[in-house]
Amino acid sequence: MNTETTTAASSITAISIDQLTVSYPGCLALDHVNLTIPSGTVYALLGENGAGKTTLIRALTGFLKPSSGRCQVLGLDPATDALSIRQRIGYVSDAPALYDWMTVGEIGWFAASFYATGYLERYLELIAGYEVPEYRKIKALSKGQRAKVALALALAHDPQLLILDEPTSGLDPLVRREFLESMLDRVATGRTVLLSSHQIAEVERVADYIAIIHQGSFRVADTLQRLRETVHELTITVEDPLVSLPLLAEPVEVLSDQAEGRQRQLIVQGMDNELLETLRNSNGIKQVTSRSATLDELFAACVRGQGQREVAKVLNRRNRNSSEVA
Repeated sequence: MNTETTTAASSITAISIDQLTVSYPGCLALDHVNLTIPSGTVYALLGENGAGKTTLIRALTGFLKPSSGRCQVLGLDPATDALSIRQRIGYVSDAPALYDWMTVGEIGWFAASFYATGYLERYLELIAGYEVPEYRKIKALSKGQRAKVALALALAHDPQLLILDEPTSGLDPLVRREFLESMLDRVATGRTVLLSSHQIAEVERVADYIAIIHQGSFRVADTLQRLRETVHELTITVEDPLVSLPLLAEPVEVLSDQAEGRQRQLIVQGMDNELLETLRNSNGIKQVTSRSATLDELFAACVRGQGQREVAKVLNRRNRNSSEVA
């Protein structure tokens, strides 16, 4: 799948990734991935734990050297300009490393030494807005308050790109909502947000674009609106469960395929009305119903669909052999 064509909505690019590969002994963490992230958008990376999200972020921020391929962040190469990139981005992880012995104000003063004049003032304004006591020790903060301090540290220099790696993991709903609102505020000023998460509901609330990564590869990458329009669940009732379905030609992509008795349930992308009508008129097909798939269903299809597709291929081969014998 060519994911580069799906993000051509903006002529200004915040992140570009070209055939990026990261491999370890016995593990291919990223497998020749391509992606283009436009500026001024919230771009969400969805994937289960171990899918490659954090590996990709480490490569983008210069903490990890890729095995092959290249990427650019704000026009800079992480391999040679990592420090410049880190000065221009903000980063918040799911477990931010903060000095517990410092107060909230002291850690802002410490971080200000790495940035231009005005950082500390903006940091204190953000902390006040988040209602975190300036003189309280970091070790005495709740998890939600620690997350707010990390976000304030990441935003105080007004970065062009904000990278969030599972930032709301373990937070209460109110703090999560504040995080989501802060993302929308960033985009409203022309900044870009890259959000890595497996929290589908919160992603759906804020994301302009969504990419689903599984086993080091992107399964889909497109605008949320286009995914809603082009991904469907098909329920197909056949006359004989031993008869294989007709192959769905390009541009249709079958993301998952489940069979139970005389019914087949498919999650497909790129199915138009003409192709749907052709399927309905195929021999052996009694009924075909179609509806738009939810983001949860799309995510499940991308994550678990690989094995289902292999099973479907075996079933189709077996069915064809049975027909030939008969």
